[in-house]
Amino acid sequence: MMMVAGILVLAVGTFSLRLAGPLLRTRFELPERAQQVMAAAAIVLLAALVATAALTDGHGDAGIARPAGVLVGGVLAWRKAPFVLIVVAAAATAAGLRLLGVP
Repeated sequence: MMMVAGILVLAVGTFSLRLAGPLLRTRFELPERAQQVMAAAAIVLLAALVATAALTDGHGDAGIARPAGVLVGGVLAWRKAPFVLIVVAAAATAAGLRLLGVP
């Protein structure tokens, strides 16, 4: 019962915080510099997530095939290729390298 109560409290708190953003947005004005920092922080957080997922596998490193696939996908995304092509090329790169015996 205690776990259910904890889950409910966390659910209400999460919902309240998510609801507070749109409701209070018109009452507060963030300085331009703060908005720029928040935009940059989102990009840095996404880059850290991609790096962690690409370079690690559990508690060890992911080898070379996965980061190579992510690199191919990143270059294609930068060149504004279609999303399906990005996914297929990244997967084919990683699979091809693994087929050749590259970890």
